[in-house]
Amino acid sequence: MSEKLQKVLAQRGLGSRREMERVILAGRVRIGGRVAELGERVNPGEEIVVDGWRLGQRPPPKSRVLMYHKMAGEMCTRSDPRGRPLVFDKLPPIRQGRWVAVGRLDVNSSGLMLFTTDGELAARLMHPSTGIARRYAVRVLGRANPDAIAQLTKGIVLEDGVARFTEIRDAGGEGANHWYQVTIMEGRKREVRRLFAAAGLVVSRLIRIGYGPVELPRTLRPGYSRALAAPAVAALYTAAGLAARQKSR
Repeated sequence: MSEKLQKVLAQRGLGSRREMERVILAGRVRIGGRVAELGERVNPGEEIVVDGWRLGQRPPPKSRVLMYHKMAGEMCTRSDPRGRPLVFDKLPPIRQGRWVAVGRLDVNSSGLMLFTTDGELAARLMHPSTGIARRYAVRVLGRANPDAIAQLTKGIVLEDGVARFTEIRDAGGEGANHWYQVTIMEGRKREVRRLFAAAGLVVSRLIRIGYGPVELPRTLRPGYSRALAAPAVAALYTAAGLAARQKSR
């Protein structure tokens, strides 16, 4: 059965669907010797060449998933003109495919990041339709009053639409700072910080502590990565609605 070209490339671990669309538009993909077009479908057995590398009929490499404890100050891009440290520099090298980040954290935030060689898995885990929960520990200056808590859970209009926390829990604190644990179901840019700012609170520290079924282990030191065990990988595929494809690998 034929499948869209960008989906096939993503499943081979070459990047997300969106990244593969850009690769196709740049004329870097050939099917049967001709330059491929965005949106076309390919059948099993067709020769696909990306940047001179022939996919052929090789089975897709076994999916790998890493969790990484990002440090504040690290960038989630593959390069930075200002020479700041990159999370990709800390990941183990791989022979086939490349690491695809499952969402990002801004430069001032820290905590759990997931990386996978399966671009389709990454895309599904990030898409709002899958309803994957992101959990954060947030330190703010001051303390949220009941009205602010109500706003944050009911919904606040931001410049890119209404956003809210599905859960917010008081985690204590001393002095001028107070901690909260919050859950959000999507990953818009700096959404947690913007939500608190809209409620009149300034975030002084933000740590992602969970993504879907994966929790940040206390034993994973900042700046280090760890491969997910098979049951945890299977749980991610199930959460993304891709359990059947994971089993086939």
